[in-house]
Amino acid sequence: MMLARCLLSSASAMRVALMCAAKVWGIKGDKKEPVVLYRSKVAMSFPGQKQSRGEFRFADFLYRKNQMSGGNIDELMDILAEFDDQYPPFSDHEELYSLIDALPFGDAPWHSFSVKYAGDIPEESPPSWMLAEYDVWFRDAKQLMELMLVNEDFDGEIDYAAKVVTDEHGQREVCDLMSGQWAFDQSEKLVKDPNNHGAMFVPVVLGSDKTTVSVGTGNTEFYPLYISLGNVHNNVRRAHRNAVTILAFLAIPKTDAEFKDDPRFRKFRRQLFHSSVAAVLQSLKTAMTTAEVTLCPDGHFRRVIYGLGPYIADYPEQVLLTCVVQGWCPRCTASADDLDGPGAGRHSHDHTSALLDALDLKTLWEDYGIVGDLVPFTTHFPRADIHELIAPDLLHQMIKGTFKDHLVTWVCEYLEIEYGKGPAAKIIADIDRRIAAAPPYPGLRYVYLPALSGHVPPQMVRAISAFLDFCYLVRRSVINEATLNAIDEALSRFHRERVIFETSGVRLDGFSLPRQHAAIHYRELIEMFGAPNGLCSSITESKHIKAALGQMLVTNQRLDKLAAAKQHFTSCGLMASHRSIPEHIRPILVNPAPIDGPEEIEGDEYGAIDDEASTYSVRLAKRNVRNLPCNAAELGAHFGVCQLPHLIRRFLYDQDNPNAEVAGDRVDIRHCPLFIGKVHVFPSAVATFYAPSDQSGIGGMHRQVIRSTSSWRNGPARYDCVFVENAGADDDSDGFCSLLAARVRLFFACLHEGRNYSCALVEWFLPVADEPDDETGMWIVRPELDHDGEWVQSVISLDSIVRGAHLMPVFGEDQLPRGFHFSDSLDAFNAYYINKFIDHHAHSLAF
Repeated sequence: MMLARCLLSSASAMRVALMCAAKVWGIKGDKKEPVVLYRSKVAMSFPGQKQSRGEFRFADFLYRKNQMSGGNIDELMDILAEFDDQYPPFSDHEELYSLIDALPFGDAPWHSFSVKYAGDIPEESPPSWMLAEYDVWFRDAKQLMELMLVNEDFDGEIDYAAKVVTDEHGQREVCDLMSGQWAFDQSEKLVKDPNNHGAMFVPVVLGSDKTTVSVGTGNTEFYPLYISLGNVHNNVRRAHRNAVTILAFLAIPKTDAEFKDDPRFRKFRRQLFHSSVAAVLQSLKTAMTTAEVTLCPDGHFRRVIYGLGPYIADYPEQVLLTCVVQGWCPRCTASADDLDGPGAGRHSHDHTSALLDALDLKTLWEDYGIVGDLVPFTTHFPRADIHELIAPDLLHQMIKGTFKDHLVTWVCEYLEIEYGKGPAAKIIADIDRRIAAAPPYPGLRYVYLPALSGHVPPQMVRAISAFLDFCYLVRRSVINEATLNAIDEALSRFHRERVIFETSGVRLDGFSLPRQHAAIHYRELIEMFGAPNGLCSSITESKHIKAALGQMLVTNQRLDKLAAAKQHFTSCGLMASHRSIPEHIRPILVNPAPIDGPEEIEGDEYGAIDDEASTYSVRLAKRNVRNLPCNAAELGAHFGVCQLPHLIRRFLYDQDNPNAEVAGDRVDIRHCPLFIGKVHVFPSAVATFYAPSDQSGIGGMHRQVIRSTSSWRNGPARYDCVFVENAGADDDSDGFCSLLAARVRLFFACLHEGRNYSCALVEWFLPVADEPDDETGMWIVRPELDHDGEWVQSVISLDSIVRGAHLMPVFGEDQLPRGFHFSDSLDAFNAYYINKFIDHHAHSLAF
């Protein structure tokens, strides 16, 4: 398959490509359902290959990446026609849209059905919701799953069977969904059926989030139902590489205030949800009991059998899904008055059925928290129980729920109880100033705890610290037995320390809160479904949609087509990156700039990167700072570091004598090599490291810019901190004991005796104790000063820097002056916290 111009106009070239695609994929008539005859890997060569690839990239950029309006596309084509009146890429936006619509890849058409209330309707003045018809828009669930299964982009990132993963000690660990016990249990059930023995089990992961779309038409609201292939690895699902897509838009009826609490309306609205989901998934039902042959990402055909997998939802939707009463747990039978009490069993369809046989609906509601007159959608499908399938929800249960809505709110309430409204407001304002005083950091977040310390009782700080530890531990991409035990310990500490909110008068009603109670189930859920970060509602929430429904469906379908076409063209070698073009033809196609180091991108200080997991590096930025002295002595004088030439010489001594008993900072300067070379200063360096629990590429790699500049964004200076390998640490040291903290004053490169050195001039911090602070759980450090009270400085190799570090001042009990600027924070205090809560990688590194 080849997208080629073939000496035709650009539009004709794309049409020729589409005709070729139709032949390869067996398209019949106007139907665009792919009937795979074979999968060709042969790349044909046409004269216009470069232009055709450019046309597709141009279309993809305009529609998907830039999301340009139709009017602006027309104007852009008119402008381009000024340069080439014969061949503008597209005549107008309508031609662009029609060509995208004709793509045969990733096509799953939208369908709809209508639902209407079928109960008794009053003869006089019936409410409008009883008479209305409610449209549900959906795509074929099985077709979407097959499109994901055929996606070559998932090759190498998918499990074809349940798997056992072990760590270096032989202990089992969980990561992806297929590594959890639930996948094994489902596979065992299939093995018992001789007709499905050896079939590939394919979990259907579902998710819904009413907050992710804003669509209203008449008396109906819509919100999306998402579907995902459970076999793909968590990193693929989190990276949004077409492993999650919209399956349906469910109808949510509305009514006026008079009828919103009408039991008939509430029941209809809830049952409409379940009946709609059951209808949307109907195409999968036969394939849940009888295996079907399907093409897989590795090019092989397999017999596959589907099954409903974990369902991603926040607490209000979990209540709706499991047909339990608000305030009760969707998973266990604990009473709403004492959710964390002992002796609770597990909810299940069988348990509910037995209670229905023995009790009336009122008793079920009041004593068991069960809405007995609703039928969950999972009762219509084999091997499915919604109470078992509810996935953990880190975003809404832990971060937004427990941390933001509970703990932060409780702290403010405590301050008002303890000091009164006026003084409490002053303290809260000071906490805000402390947060604003946080030193800059790429993707700055989670500085609340060090800003709080000193204003509330230590036990309150310990409670929040324990909860944050719990959040960071359950967020890890790989979780072993040691991590599970640490999760239990952190949760136990949190439960023990949170009592301060009760004894201080903040929580007079105790802690029977569903979102906090959910943490009790996390260990079991992790063992069942793998690491929770692959099943979090943040994955669906990131697909926020706001548009008219009709346009939304068209837009969504076009985006799927572009993504699928791009993947297919890439697999055939048609969308190869410049780096993969053979050297002998590269000058014809591209004109690459010299590559001295990574390009520095203003505003893009951190994020995912698709380097291999084995690549760890800290490299200087691409461009050095101009108009600075190149002589070490002059440069040192310019920056107020007169010792710079001596520091470089001591650094060179260490490089020449790596095994010396005495380090360069202690030897007589006369024994250090002379340095007469040039020094080039750089404003930043780029650290690339393996951090799969953070925002990372498909291989788990993360990119972070570390800055050292006298003016950042035309403002004050910025000198970031870093973690440095501690060469003097014991071999069995781990956590922060194996690291040093330093502040970078200068990034520079120098040439000595034919060898290039990438260096950093740093100022050191020393730990104030041999263990972390008992109150916050963070290490505390102080500047290392010499006999004259000056900050101890050294020149180190960039190779010894691990990554960036974030330090927060130890504020104490004093309030921060108004107008204090964050650029002064690293110079104004005597001690600093090593903020391990700045991101997930730092939490696993600086414990």
